[in-house]
Formats: sequence, C-alpha cells, structure tokens
Amino acid sequence: MATLLALKSKIRTAKNVSKTTKAMQMIAASKLKRAQEAALSSRPYADKLSAVSKGLLFKLEEENYHEYMKASSKSKKTLLIVFAPEKGLCGALTTNVANELMKQAKEKREELFVVGIGKKIQYSLKSLQTEAIASFDLGTGVPTFDMVYPILQIVDDYFLNEKVSSVQILFPKFSSLFVQSPQIETLLPVEIPKEPLKVSGFTLFEPKAPKIIPTLLRHYIEILLHQYLIETYLSEQAARTLSMKNATENAGEIIESLQLEYNKSRQERITSELLDSSAVDMEYAN
Repeated sequence: MATLLALKSKIRTAKNVSKTTKAMQMIAASKLKRAQEAALSSRPYADKLSAVSKGLLFKLEEENYHEYMKASSKSKKTLLIVFAPEKGLCGALTTNVANELMKQAKEKREELFVVGIGKKIQYSLKSLQTEAIASFDLGTGVPTFDMVYPILQIVDDYFLNEKVSSVQILFPKFSSLFVQSPQIETLLPVEIPKEPLKVSGFTLFEPKAPKIIPTLLRHYIEILLHQYLIETYLSEQAARTLSMKNATENAGEIIESLQLEYNKSRQERITSELLDSSAVDMEYAN
C-alpha cells in the first residue's frame, strides 16, 4: 500500500507541475506577442534612420567628423554593454549570454568595462575580474524609451571622455522562436560606409550636414539601444515559451509513466489478494 500511496503522491505532484508550466507558457506566449508587435513596429523607423544617417556620414568631410565617429587614441579599453533576461526559466538563454561574457572578459581582461542590463546577468558580473561599472533591470514589460537615457549617459561619459576607444553590445539576437543566440555588435565609434548606401527617392538635408550630424547621431544611438532592449525582451519571452512548453510535455510523459506503473502495481496487489483469498478458501474446504 505504501508504494501505491507514493505513486499517487508523485502523480499529483507531476500534475501540479504541469499546470504551473502550462500557465507560465501561456503568459510568456502573451508577452511574446506584444514584444513581437513592438519590435516589428519600431524596426522600419530604425532601418530608415540607419540608412539616412550612414548615407549622410559618407558625404561628410573628415574635419567635420563627430566624436561618436572617432576612436580614442588615449585608451584601448572597451565598454561592453550586456543585455540579458530579467527572470529565469528561459532555457539556456542566460547561460549562453553569460558564457559569451566570460569569454570576452577572459580575452580582454584589464581592457574591459562592463554594464549589465537584466537581473540574471548580475550574478555573472560579481564573478568577473574586470570592472562592472553599473547594472540595470530590464523589467517585466516591453522596454520603454526612457530606459535608454541612463545607459546613454554612461556611454557618453566613457566614450566622449576617452576612457574607452569603443563601445560594444552583447545581446541575445532573436532569430526565431527556437533560436536566440548571443551576438556582439559595435555601437561606437559609428561605422563610416565605404560606399554610398542605396536609398530610394531624393534626400534633402536641412540644415547642412555638419550641423545636423550631432543631433542625428545621438538619436541614432538612442534608437539602437532601444532596439537592443526590445530584442532582449523578445528573446527572453520566446525562450521561456519554448522552455515551458517542453516542461509541460515532459511532465505529461512522466504522468503517463507513473500512471502506468501505478496501474500495474494496483493490479499486482489485487491479483495477490485474490490468490491469497483462494488459498484460504481451499484450506477451509479441505
């Protein structure tokens, strides 16, 4: 009887786990839809702004280059901004980002400053031998634009004051529901195109390029940082949706296996009781 009670307890526990993971899957799927809508709605503007900015940079004379376009000659260090999930239960996503961070820290050692965004990367920052200068929460909703400003303030402080020669971004790039892989991109200095980009239509800049560049580049950096925030949030929800779906299916398989084992054990006990009863009846008959 003890075995049957233990099996019933395990089945009950597995069913409770299945209900929990199913609920978390539905919540993550709902957030995933909102994140996809946010990413798709902002992407055309970001792409057009990138095309316009780089098209203007190609026409710019070297003496009119903005500070965002110049790498520092005083420092060879790098500011690495790491975007990671806010919460767990999203498969190997956090681990993959953390491993890439450790790889970068090992390669650059004393030449790296790190800014962490997302609670789950903060544990990795504590174990780094490099300097972690700041950390921010990603939040549990679609990132808003005002989250960009404190990050940009650090970027300006370190890059414009020539404490670093470059600013790089490490973030989980969303490819599909099944693939979100860590990727590193250079934020600053802004890359100057080697050839003019093809832009449909006629573009007229007013005022002249040297005057418009500072405002345009700053807005360009703001939009990029916001896109990285949305991309990270989107990857987190996609990874959690898939992870919870797999957990629900695994729980279902465990329930089936335990139920089969319970039925077998129960049938064996019933058969054993029938045999014992038959043996007792035969003794009385004799």
